[in-house]
Amino acid sequence: MTQGRGAVSDLSSTGCFVLSGGQVTNGELIQLQIDFPRNAGIVWGRVVYSVADIGFALRFVFQDEVERRALARLIDLV
Repeated sequence: MTQGRGAVSDLSSTGCFVLSGGQVTNGELIQLQIDFPRNAGIVWGRVVYSVADIGFALRFVFQDEVERRALARLIDLV
């Protein structure tokens, strides 16, 4: 269990790329806090792939449709 900072890039309602130098493994489950202009969203995602010293791609994992819609609304406001 580690904690770190990064910058979210290429954000969509299904996933994103996180610019971070942290070490991750494919399939790892990650909790990500995304700071939007008026709100913060916390999502879970699985690492799809990583690029050493650059970052990693996440595919979001939602508990239900309500969570997916909530994130989609936050993205639409940006």
